[in-house]
Amino acid sequence: MSDTALPEIYLARHGETAWAISGQHTGLTDIPLTARGERNAVSLGERLTGHTFTQVLTSPLIRASQTCALAGFGDRAEVMPDLVEWNYGDYEGLKTVDIRKENPTWFLFDDGCPGGESVETVGARADRVIAHLRGINGRVLVFSHGHFCRVLAARWLKLPTGDGRMFLLGTAALSILGYEHNPDEPVIRLWNDNRHVTD
Repeated sequence: MSDTALPEIYLARHGETAWAISGQHTGLTDIPLTARGERNAVSLGERLTGHTFTQVLTSPLIRASQTCALAGFGDRAEVMPDLVEWNYGDYEGLKTVDIRKENPTWFLFDDGCPGGESVETVGARADRVIAHLRGINGRVLVFSHGHFCRVLAARWLKLPTGDGRMFLLGTAALSILGYEHNPDEPVIRLWNDNRHVTD
């Protein structure tokens, strides 16, 4: 099998939201895209013009499904509940700086969230998604969320869940997970590409 024949996972983070601008943790709170987020979702779709996908998957949360629809894939996307963002529990809607006023040593990728998901739980969810993705023979397009996509990248590479901290990801950015020579050699082919993102 040649390199070009190996399956690829196109990973799209949703477009901008009001809480993405303010830096508030947005887990299961279902807020829509901003006008800029909508424009960049359309730009993402234009970026993907000419690519064919065996399957399109989206988080059920509106910011992801709206990005999917505006990019032109809403009519064929399948909702996958495991693609939702990290459940921040008690820290939902809070900024990191405010959380650390009460809990100075807190770090998401080490500690998880009280009342929400642990690092281990999010990692297990990512592993379920990866098991599904690896069973698909072809190119797949996935619409999901910042922290969850970072965990997904780490687990794709068989790294500890907490290593997701190393994969910074902007809104509406495009990444590609794939393989080098064979399915036993997972790689990141592209990460946090935002050349289509505009002001």
